[in-house]
Amino acid sequence: MLKKISLEEAVGTELAHDITEINADGFKGPAFKKGHRVCDEDLCHLQKLGKNHLYLVDLAEDEIHENEAAAILAKGLSGKGVTFKNTPSEGRINLVAEHDGLFTVDTATLAAFNMIDEVMCATLHSHSLVQKKDLVGATRAIPLVMKRTPIERAGKIAAQNGGILSVSPLRCLDAGLVITGNEVYNGIIKDRFAPILTEKIESLGSRVTKKAFVPDDENQIKNAIASHIESGCKLILLSGGMSVDPDDVTRRGVEKAGATDMHYGAAVLPGAMFMTAYVDDIPLLGIPACALHHRATVLDRVLPRIMAGFRVGKKELALMGHGGLCRNCPDCTFPACSFGMGS
Repeated sequence: MLKKISLEEAVGTELAHDITEINADGFKGPAFKKGHRVCDEDLCHLQKLGKNHLYLVDLAEDEIHENEAAAILAKGLSGKGVTFKNTPSEGRINLVAEHDGLFTVDTATLAAFNMIDEVMCATLHSHSLVQKKDLVGATRAIPLVMKRTPIERAGKIAAQNGGILSVSPLRCLDAGLVITGNEVYNGIIKDRFAPILTEKIESLGSRVTKKAFVPDDENQIKNAIASHIESGCKLILLSGGMSVDPDDVTRRGVEKAGATDMHYGAAVLPGAMFMTAYVDDIPLLGIPACALHHRATVLDRVLPRIMAGFRVGKKELALMGHGGLCRNCPDCTFPACSFGMGS
């Protein structure tokens, strides 16, 4: 319950909540913190902030203050790799990454959480790469005082399946490259794929440990895959031979290598002719020629998920269609763009 009092009556009392100040210099933050004891010298400042009255809080047994509510919500929201300090500011608690990795959001449960009256949580886009201590989300209860039961229910919804927000560390994988194509194998043109793919893999903390250059021959492609797996590669990238040309036999070589859960085609541009497949739990990624000409393609959306331990198949490739259209901006800012922040 809130009791309204005049500023003069408030002298000597403790503030029930942070009082926000926004000034001409662009500052926005608490001018006075919850628990501050009001003195005569504060009255002029409070009036300039538009406060002619203050409120005393006398909580009933079934009520909860915004700060305690925010802590309950933050605890429920925080999954593996996400942490917070129970030091609310203006009723808000920030959620931060506990370590470097791939930030993911259970978007359906987040929507259910935000449908509950008087609570909210805002986050970064799911599948964003983050660093330790990065802000990944924030939560607060919207009123100063509210009923305890809905807050506790919201906290339980958030905590389902281990929390709505999580950060998964990227694994250091030994990767193998299979560069296909008669023109490269026979030395007619110089390969450009291997340096590009190696840079992408190394930028995410993994390494290329084996390379093979093979012609457009499905049996040689199959043998190269088998050799990579035998040597310990936990990720294989295949370049070339991913178009609709009948001479492009890379996918047939992948099938002959025993791959299952094979999907050709992604709802992403550039990268529509992308392929994913698995030999046991080892992912095989077929890279179309667009990777030679675009800084960011479907591969840049998929690689972090693979290295974070997520399986990427037909459903995941389909969901990437929302936000999966690159604008080909003259000055590329990937991943800080709509393409980099897609589903």
